Amino acid sequence: MMNTAACCRRAITLVLCLATGVLALLIGAACAHAGVMTHAELVRRFPAPLLVGERDAELPIWPLFRQNASGGELAGYVFESGDLAPIPGFSGVPVNLLVAIDPSGRFIGVEVLSQHEPVFQYGLGEAPLFEFVKQYQGVSLKQNIGIETNSRRVRQPDAARVAIDGISKATVSVRIINESVLAAALLVSRRKLGFGAGRGAGGIARVRPDLPDAMTFQRLLDDGLVRHLRMSNAQMEKLYAGSDGARLDEEGLRQPDGIFIDLYIACVSVPGVARSLLSEASLAKLKPWLEQGDQAILVMSSGRHLVPGEDFTRGGIPQRLLLRQHQLAIDMRDLDLELKLVAGTPIPADASLTVFRIPAEAGLDPGAAFDFTVPVTRNKGQFYPERITRELPITYRVPSRFLIAAPADTAWHEAWQARRLDLLILALGLSVLVLALSRPRKLSAHARRFQSFRGAYLLFTVGFIGYYAQAQLSIVNLTGVIQALVAGRSLAFLLHDPMTVALWAFVLLSLLLWGRGTFCGWLCPFGALQEFAGKLARQCRVPQVRLSGVMDARLKRVKYAALALILASAFTGFAVDTVVELEPFKTAITLNFVRAWPYAAYALVLLAISAFVHKFFCRYLCPLGASLALLGRFRLLDWIPRRSECGTPCQTCRHRCDYQAIAPDGKVAYAECFQCMDCVVIHESEQRCAPRLFELKRARIPIIPDTGVAP
Repeated sequence: MMNTAACCRRAITLVLCLATGVLALLIGAACAHAGVMTHAELVRRFPAPLLVGERDAELPIWPLFRQNASGGELAGYVFESGDLAPIPGFSGVPVNLLVAIDPSGRFIGVEVLSQHEPVFQYGLGEAPLFEFVKQYQGVSLKQNIGIETNSRRVRQPDAARVAIDGISKATVSVRIINESVLAAALLVSRRKLGFGAGRGAGGIARVRPDLPDAMTFQRLLDDGLVRHLRMSNAQMEKLYAGSDGARLDEEGLRQPDGIFIDLYIACVSVPGVARSLLSEASLAKLKPWLEQGDQAILVMSSGRHLVPGEDFTRGGIPQRLLLRQHQLAIDMRDLDLELKLVAGTPIPADASLTVFRIPAEAGLDPGAAFDFTVPVTRNKGQFYPERITRELPITYRVPSRFLIAAPADTAWHEAWQARRLDLLILALGLSVLVLALSRPRKLSAHARRFQSFRGAYLLFTVGFIGYYAQAQLSIVNLTGVIQALVAGRSLAFLLHDPMTVALWAFVLLSLLLWGRGTFCGWLCPFGALQEFAGKLARQCRVPQVRLSGVMDARLKRVKYAALALILASAFTGFAVDTVVELEPFKTAITLNFVRAWPYAAYALVLLAISAFVHKFFCRYLCPLGASLALLGRFRLLDWIPRRSECGTPCQTCRHRCDYQAIAPDGKVAYAECFQCMDCVVIHESEQRCAPRLFELKRARIPIIPDTGVAP
């Protein structure tokens, strides 16, 4: 009886422990998915000169802006791995990490927010884990990141592969943490930084599961489903010719015709490829290891330079075969499976077979090229050897007939849906402007009514378009497009800012009709601020400075030089974040002057100058204005009405034009016209337009008929 009661108590205790453990796992998983960071907490963790923006509407991430030497440009994104890649750890609960990356895909830092790994909870303590994650700082997503225990290798900034020192007694936990960091960072880099053509894991092609028919080995080669690389010792020596690595391979020099590497690569997550290459028993071994979205790469290698190599640790990440896609490094992990090929497969009998798994979280797109690289390194010197590396490229592409096409990227739909009311207000505002500008003479018939309308519309531009909608167009929009095109990245990222896209669409149309003036004179928030500063100065009787015609013409060329400098920087990638700071829009409008004092002072000084010299920045320095002026030369309409007397002899409009955009002969320089319509108001005024006043006076004097008799 006693034994029975004791057994019952033990059973009940065991059940309670299990229930408590399951409950803890569920709570931990929920916490990991929910995220713990708030805006206030992030501000504390990322103090000035960094500025934490508002949480993104599409992903649970926060943008970081810089307030130092590179200005208020985007400094990166910060996010929790538990929100984006909740990969269960050894305990079954995801480790939650705070990850920050910069716009180039380089890690700013990684911190541990929460973890339940037994090895750190009850064994080693958390100190080794904290030291481990610090190593990500400065590492790029474009590098293949490997975990090596006690390696302590010197990190080379431009190396294709970087080794992070692992923790000897926590191999599994460290590997999962690395996968969590990379999966979350890759997702953000694709969706927000334009890497991987801007596609996340949900926007890539999928392998068709319904084409398992076997093919001949020659057919696999012809279709590119098996890629072959064969290099002799002599061919490898040619790659090193003229470098410090030449003639260092003694064995290769003795046997120039010997095989250095004979390598075959195939994607066996494609059913037809797997059925064509692997035996039935090997197919059965491989299948349980691949989940939906995973990819498997079969590597068959012989020769002196084996892949993955004699010193390779099974279950690890290869150093002799690297994979990139769309500039991003993607890790492959050995499945440690003993596989056999279909009988009669024509590859060398001594070839080694290794199959590598790429998890779905890595976001490898089977519809895009797999850029494999085989790095070959020679060492020169004995004590501190110089490493000379040559890379053997192999491009692998799955034919489209084996794929289900990637779905259209619809993530941007949410952003447009969320801002539908703002877009409606913008559309109404632009419609009013089109109606007004399409009838300039009627709009300008009454000077006071026109000035009231213009003042109200500029308030709409500053308040709604600028500070509320954050739709200030900028030269940064152009440099961003140029940099994406140069890098071969998608422009789909533009669609995630609907207000800016809608306004740009209107501005491009207005350039075709009216030229530069529609945006610069009516829709630029910073330009409107300058105009208000000038109006306030006039009301306060501040003396206005009007530059001479020669000086005005010379200064107007400066903005074109600034545009050329910024475009050259965008194409070369050199100091682009610095040179775009010539434009104060981000400081004054986007960040509302909440920025480091040099940038705020610069914007305020420009506004102060505009109180004396009408719209000084717009006329002489604005690179965006210069680009619009060049594009506006293709306009269809010369919409400003002119009379034959304009310029000869009347000079009223020219002297009253604050932009000095009217030549002495009366012609309008549309490239410098801001569509303020002051000259149209004068043209329609019976009191201010001298030719019209003269016409009216003549019309009121009775005409004496000519009788032919001298008086």
